[in-house]
Amino acid sequence: QVQLVESGGGLVRPGGSLTLSCQTSGFNFVVTDMNWYRQAPGKQRELVASSTKLGTTADYADSVKGRFTISRDNAKKSVDLQMNSLKLEDTAVYYCNAHNIWRLDAWGQGTLVTVSS
Repeated sequence: QVQLVESGGGLVRPGGSLTLSCQTSGFNFVVTDMNWYRQAPGKQRELVASSTKLGTTADYADSVKGRFTISRDNAKKSVDLQMNSLKLEDTAVYYCNAHNIWRLDAWGQGTLVTVSS
């Protein structure tokens, strides 16, 4: 079955870095867009970064441009989110999402990132 498992969350000080990883299985990874979303307390879930199928395009929310980098490994069927220069407002639960034209829309369980001094 389709599985997305995130890891790498934790507590980090402002200005620090974290790398989130999402290991997937159960679907054709190469032809699937992979996304990272986040949801802060009391806020709606928002799209943070996207990597289109085959990794040809990466897009970012304005709030993370220049600080976050999404990368995918099609051989390992995984996608990472490198987060640098973290800010207090980056605190959220981060979710990995898989989406393709064959009606796949799958989510991981989420991993908590807390930025605090």
